[in-house]
Amino acid sequence: MEPLRDDDPKEIGGFALVCRIGSGGMGQVFLGESAAGHQAAVKVIKPAVLDEDTRARFLSEVESLRTVYGPFVAAFVGADANADQPWLAVEYVPGPDLRTLVAGQGPLPLAETASLGALLAEGLGTVHEAGLLHRDLKPQNILLSPYGPKVIDFGLAVLAERRTTLTATGFVVGSVLCMPPEQARGEQQLDRSADVYALGAVLLFAATGHYPYEGPTWQAVALKIEDPATSPDLTDAPPELVPLITDMLALDPDARPALPDVIERLVRVIREQGLTAFQAKRRLTDLTPGISVPQLPAPVPEPSAGAGAPAYTPAVIDQAAVEEDEQAGSAGSTGAGQYTAEGDLNADDPDEGTSTAPESTPSQAENPSRPRGGVNAVRPSAPLRTAERMRADYAREARF
Repeated sequence: MEPLRDDDPKEIGGFALVCRIGSGGMGQVFLGESAAGHQAAVKVIKPAVLDEDTRARFLSEVESLRTVYGPFVAAFVGADANADQPWLAVEYVPGPDLRTLVAGQGPLPLAETASLGALLAEGLGTVHEAGLLHRDLKPQNILLSPYGPKVIDFGLAVLAERRTTLTATGFVVGSVLCMPPEQARGEQQLDRSADVYALGAVLLFAATGHYPYEGPTWQAVALKIEDPATSPDLTDAPPELVPLITDMLALDPDARPALPDVIERLVRVIREQGLTAFQAKRRLTDLTPGISVPQLPAPVPEPSAGAGAPAYTPAVIDQAAVEEDEQAGSAGSTGAGQYTAEGDLNADDPDEGTSTAPESTPSQAENPSRPRGGVNAVRPSAPLRTAERMRADYAREARF
């Protein structure tokens, strides 16, 4: 992931963009957050390639994702293919793609490779049941999440029964390294066996780190794929997987196994390793490194009303001090001003004026008018003082 650049948009389709995830031939992919905090991968078409054909292919991808559901396909979140800057949001998968994982950790062990293939075969089955072909399955389009692999990027997906295509016959579109011979020749009438071939190429890469055919240019690779005399390179492939991968990479589409057969044979390999399919899946997901997902910075809260004002602390009335003050007050001059805790004249008593305080009597000096515990006492108002004096007189004369 990379930070946003100065010329990157800050918001697309209601998603606040957090950072860059990656880029492809058609567009840039960002990590976005919805207003409610849901994270999604937001693909935005590059303005430089935004023409009628690109917009049509992008619209095809949007319609494809609206149709496909399942645990092995990144879920559709939202899109606007007709916007000035078309965008598509899909489920964000916090994991590396298969190519990055193999490049960093090396080829997968046998059981993990078999588990990956079986799970992807189930995922492709979901795509095919929706009447679609992926047509561009490759390690970069397979994300490894903590819950299993996810197939992404349906940019080349087309309806299986579609008779018209978005590209002219003879023009190769897609990643040639995992492409079947009929697609490399530019044929447009593909069927499910094309995805089976691509899955075989992905399995070989996962187990060995290389593809069936490689070369300096895509044209050189395409020529090898189409040549019946050139066999795929299965060097370092586990012997347990060689027969299946060989069948999946057959030149004749009709000779390739169907996806249910692929799943059955891969599960058999897993069981021969003394594992259940679920245990093999757990071992596969355990290989997925944890990824720290960036987030939008937390907003600075605005100060609330009254912020900065001193906290209110209720005053405590010391009744003993009040009684002493009342006794002392009865011996002093009438109408003398009483002091609040802060030393100001108490304006609550309408009978009190602005005269200065009388001189202290000996009893006042020995018992200053301070509440116990060091907390200043608030002088009660005249009616309250009268009530307290009556209560104190009653308490002194009571026999109980």
